[in-house]
Order: sequence, then structure tokens, then C-alpha cells
Amino acid sequence: MYLPIAWLKQYCPINKDIKELADEITLTGSHVESILKTGQDIDRVVVGKILSIEKHPDADKLVVCQVDVGQEEIQIVTGAPNVFEGAYLPVALDKSSLAGGEKIKKSKLRGVLSQGMFCSYQELGYDVSVIPMAFRDGVLILDESIEVGRPIQEVLDMDQAVLELEITPNRPDCLSVLGMARETAATFDLDLNLPELEVEEDEKSIQDFAQGIDIQSPDCHRYYSRVLYDVKIQPSPQWMQNALMQSGVRPINNIVDLTNFVMLELGQPLHAFDLDKVKDKKIIVRNGREGEVLTTLDKQERRVNEKDILICDGQEAIGLAGVMGGLDSEVTESTKTILLEGALFDAYTVRQTSKKFALRTEASTRFEKGMDPNSCKEAVDRLCVLAKDLGAAKVAKGFYDQKTKDFPEKTIHLRQEKANDLLGTDLSLDQMAHYLKGLGIETKESPEGLEAKIPSFRQDLTIEEDLVEEVGRLFGFHNITPQPLKGKLTRGGKPASRNLEAKLKEVLAALGYNEWMTFSFMSPKAYDRLNLAEDSPLRKNVELLDPLGEEYSVMRTTLLADTLEVLSKNMNRKNPEAFGYEFGNTFSLDQDQDHLPTEHKRLSIGFYGDQDFYFLKHTIQRLFDRAGIGEITLKRASQGYLHPGRSAEIFVDGQSYGFFGEVHPRVLGNFKMKKRAYVAEVDFQKMVEAEKTAILYQDPGKYPSIGRDLAFILDEKTEIGQVKAIVLEEGGDLLDHFEVFDIYRGDSIDQDKKSVAFNMQFKSKDHTLKDEEINPSVESMIQRIQEELKGQLRDQ
Repeated sequence: MYLPIAWLKQYCPINKDIKELADEITLTGSHVESILKTGQDIDRVVVGKILSIEKHPDADKLVVCQVDVGQEEIQIVTGAPNVFEGAYLPVALDKSSLAGGEKIKKSKLRGVLSQGMFCSYQELGYDVSVIPMAFRDGVLILDESIEVGRPIQEVLDMDQAVLELEITPNRPDCLSVLGMARETAATFDLDLNLPELEVEEDEKSIQDFAQGIDIQSPDCHRYYSRVLYDVKIQPSPQWMQNALMQSGVRPINNIVDLTNFVMLELGQPLHAFDLDKVKDKKIIVRNGREGEVLTTLDKQERRVNEKDILICDGQEAIGLAGVMGGLDSEVTESTKTILLEGALFDAYTVRQTSKKFALRTEASTRFEKGMDPNSCKEAVDRLCVLAKDLGAAKVAKGFYDQKTKDFPEKTIHLRQEKANDLLGTDLSLDQMAHYLKGLGIETKESPEGLEAKIPSFRQDLTIEEDLVEEVGRLFGFHNITPQPLKGKLTRGGKPASRNLEAKLKEVLAALGYNEWMTFSFMSPKAYDRLNLAEDSPLRKNVELLDPLGEEYSVMRTTLLADTLEVLSKNMNRKNPEAFGYEFGNTFSLDQDQDHLPTEHKRLSIGFYGDQDFYFLKHTIQRLFDRAGIGEITLKRASQGYLHPGRSAEIFVDGQSYGFFGEVHPRVLGNFKMKKRAYVAEVDFQKMVEAEKTAILYQDPGKYPSIGRDLAFILDEKTEIGQVKAIVLEEGGDLLDHFEVFDIYRGDSIDQDKKSVAFNMQFKSKDHTLKDEEINPSVESMIQRIQEELKGQLRDQ
């Protein structure tokens, strides 16, 4: 950011050497990268006035001008196409110096004496990117009100330096002259002069010109608007052009310059719409539609989608919110009525739009860092004040102000002891309050210390330590005496996730599994090999910008592709069996494709060999038992990579924890595997959150239990969990154990049926049970299974 010192002094009466100023504000947190002195090489260049112009006697493209330079009249021969009688312009006198050290001396041009030279902006050291288009190919023409003979450095504010600052992303309030004036005033303990914001309205009402604002996008939090009418488009005054060019912005016309000037002054981007070009005289803020096209001010067509915010009139888009306005509604020389926009757009959305179109503007730079929700109104009102002062327009009565989000005031408590302890100082509450007041933070004493009311322009202040830092930097970190480090010894230990992982590894090792590790990268073809549906969330992956190759071009969203790859290699190398597992991270995207990926730790298990589905089920149950999670419920799964009849989904308290089962035959073929294989993938992070580390003792009781066996013929599609739920519910407190010990399918059973046999153990803690006590529960179970599940009780 460029900070012209001449502009800074309008709000902060600073009278310091530029080196001292740069050093001090750097020490208080505003890093100065360089000090620019644009006029230091210029000497003997003054304001002159052309009194008369005559044609050169021997050159068609040259003219001879008589010029008043204050104390004398001189003659200058020039070929500049834009000179005219009465023009005020910079004149390099005999023996003068221009930017870069170029020397000017009087000489004869085609036989006629020229005692100096008219200067262009470039010859005075200005970069071509900030020079007004009117003076790109000619000399600089100044305002008529400027005193003849005055040094050009004073006229263009080139006698004062410009600071180049590095503003950290958390301080968007410092991306403005007023913000840096506030920092400077606090640094040197000076008063801050705030700009005038009281608007003087004229006779016509805003309803005479515009029909309101309609915010339809959730990404627009506030939209404040006023109307200027009887607009006179003309060049801006010289002082404003000076301020803009020293800040790196090209002057265009008074209205556009005002929007840029206020943006640089207050930090709030503004936009001006030619209201006569706005259809239906109404502003609609909405998200874009897929395939919608908008032509922006740079004459480029932008194809937007629903992630972009658009400013629209009643019929079409007229601006890319937070980034750039539309070409169809731009302000031109014929503009007479203007709708001013001051808005608050979602920082992240603006950032993504700017990044997508590679369109980084002064507006987007500010919006993406977060804006003061109150600066919308302040900036629009400030522009109206300046427009009236310059005679550029009249201001219609009233305004439109639409809000979709509240921004409550924040209060932070600052404790004196805590602040001094962190800083290593011995500051009083009064001193702390004084430092904070200089930054615009009002405080009052409270039993805890200071109660600080955080201004809306300081969105970065959220906790007590933030206020301590503000106090510390204004006191001066360099003034704090170094102290030895303080700390307390604490007992170290592994986090809960590491402890649980170690426990589960013990279980898996005891069951005969080996641990393997695979890469976090995979091929996008793996999704097809896993037989995943086209709309599967697992296909929503993170693509690498510079992958090692197609096989490692995306971040994995599941561990199963790698698990099957390991099993396939073992099988094809003639290993008779392979049992293994992996704890690894997967990487998923939210609904917004541009968000950073979320890492999620999962456990995958895979094997082939002598064991089957029930061994894998036993493994899963043992793992959950070791985690203390307890009862799990299994339901039929419908995953493309699993066999539809030999797979299950794991539930705990109604929440899914993963899937396991036999690999689908088609997937086996995709991985070139000729034997049955079994896999599981479990959400390890959910297991960590649900883990119960406390072990509770349960008295086994001294009274014997009573057992009952039941067998039912059920539909093939009936899940064992449905049977178990009925048994548990009807068995009540007396039911001590439930176990399925046989599932039979065969010639004596219909093809679409199965026989399920289970054992129940009933037990009381205080007496020996009798058949009469459990018979009603057993009969209820039989009746419900017959009625609800259409089960047929088999003879015992």
C-alpha cells in the first residue's frame, strides 16, 4: 500500500522527519518497506502560463509560445499537441533538472530560441500506469487557479514523500489513509482529525430516481445506497489527482475518482452506476446462474456460476460484486444520474471469484480481508459530501440501507495483572486505557480491570490477548526489558487417539493381522474400479497441481482402493493368505470445491484366505469392545464395492461408523483377484470421540440363569438386527445374553427363506428365576416376530 504523507497530514498533524516517522510506525506494527521521494531530482521546474502561441516559421509541427513563469516571460518552442493560450503547465527553466537527472538548457530549435521546456507527467517521474489518459501523449495541463512561478513539486505534492507499507492480512483497517492516520496518531500520541460525513441533501427524493434494493444472496450482508443527480462529469481537481496518482491509481473523471479517493481514504470499496442505464431502476443482489455471462469494465466476458455474487438490475447483471463493475452501466461523459453502492460482501466468496477469474482489483483486495460493516454508510456519505463540495452533483434526499446479518458490538475484558504478566511490564490501568483510546477503543474500569468496547473497524480483536498485544506495541516491544522464560513442568502423555490406536493394533495383531502403509495419493480411475456410483461423495476429491503421474494425481477419499491393491499384489504373487490393516488419513472436500480439504482418519481392514465374513464381523465387534463403545447394530449395506448379500453397515446409537463385507465380484475382477476377499473401513475419529476409557465392574451375580432357544423361518431380506431389537425390548432387565448360533439355508427351507436360531439367557440379581417369570416375555417375542417380521416358529 502507498501512503502519501501529504494526504496523511490532513487527518494527523504529524511534523516529523520522514525517517523518524517510518521507524516509529514500523516499531508499532505497520512495516514500512520503502520511502519514495518522487520529486527529489527535480529542480527549477515551475508553473507557467502561456500568453500567446505563434506558428514556427520553419517547422509545421512546432509552435512558439510566450510564457509567464512568474518573475519573467520566456519563449518556449514545443511540439506538444495539447497546448493552448491561457494554459497553465509545468515549465522546466534553463539549467533545470527532471526526473532521473535529465538536464534542460536553453537552445535553438530550427533556428528559434527556446528558453525551457513544457513537461509531461512522465518527464516529472510518474509511471505511465497512473497518468490520466488525457495527458498520455501530451504535456501536463494544470488547474487555472494555480499561482504562476510556484515550484511544481509543491503543486503536485512531490515535495513530500510516499511510504510503501506492508499491511498484514489481519489488518484490513490499515488499507486506508484514515486507518494509517489512526495508527500514526496513536504512535505519536496526537489528535486524529476525522473527515466530514454530514450529508447536505437537496430537494429531490431518492424515490424519484431509484426503486430500492433487493438482496437475494446470502453472501451480501449489507447494501447501502444514495443517488446523485444533475451530475457534471469533468476532470477532478489537481489535489485529488495528486493523491490518487501517488497512491498508484490513475485519475479518470471526477465521479470515478471520487469512488477511488474515498476507497483509499476510508478503505471501503464503492461503485457508481449510471442510473439511466439501470433497467427498472432497481438493484438486485443475487448469486449467478450456471452459464450466465457478464461483460466487466475491462471489456472481458466473464462466465459466472452460482458461487459468484452479481449486482443486477431488473433484467440482467451489471456488476461482479466485490470485484469489478459491468461495462453496460459504467459512468461516461453523458452520465447525469448516479446510484452509489456501498456494500458488505462475504470475504471468502469475493476471494474465490477474484481467484477464479484471475481478476485482482483494489476492491477485491479489501473485501477478501473482511470489511467494517459500518463503513458502507460512512463511505457513501463521504463521497456525497465531497461531490457537493466539488460542485459535481446534487444529493437526493434519503437512502436505501438493507441488512441481512447483524454485527453485535464486542466487549473484551482486559486484566491488568494478565497484561503485565504477558508483556513483562508494570503498566497502570490508566496507561493501558490511554493506549487503547488512541486506537479508537473506548474503555471503562471494571472489577476485572478494563472493559474495552471494540470498534467495528477492528474485526481482528476477539480475545484478551489481542488487547494485550495492542498495549504492548504502542508501549513499544523494544522498550520491554527481556525476561527469563517462565513455565511449569507438566506430565506428558499421548493423545487419546494415539492411545486408542495402540489398543486396536493389539487386538488386530492378536487376531493375526499385519499392518501396512500406503500412499495418500491415488488414481482417479480407482473410483471406477471400486464400482462407485457417479454421484458418490467419495468421487469428490482434491486434485494435485503437480502430481508424480496419473496414478498419484488425486488425494484419496477412501483407504479401500489401496487395501485392495495390496491384497491383489499378494494374491498374484501366490501368497496363500493375507491379513492386514491400515490407519490412514482420507481427504474430502465440502460442498464448495474451492475449500481446503478436510483430513479424516480411518481404519481399513482387508484379508483373503481361510476366514470368511463372520471372522470379519468378529474382528469389528472385538475392536468396538476394546474401545469400550459397546453395543453395535448391523444393517444391510448397499455399497458398490461390497457384495449386496454379504455386507453390513455399522451403527452406534443410530450413527453410521463404517462398512464391512465381502468384496463385490465385479470389483474383484477390476483388481485382478481370483479369490474371495473381505474388507472393512471404519471411521476412526468417531471411535475416538465415542471411546469409553472407564472400566466399570459388574457383579456377575450368584443366582443361575435360565436359557431359551428359539428358531424362526424368516424372509431372506429380514435382518438379524430386527430380530435382536424385538428380543432386547421384550426381554427387559431379566435378559442377560442374546446370541445367534445358527443360520440355515437348504433344501428343507424355501429358496427365499432362511432359518435363524438364537439363544437367550435370563438372570436375576436377587433370586433364582422361575419359568413363570420369563414365559410371558418369550411368548411376546414369538408373537411380535410372527406378526411384525412374518416369522414362522420352528419346532424345537
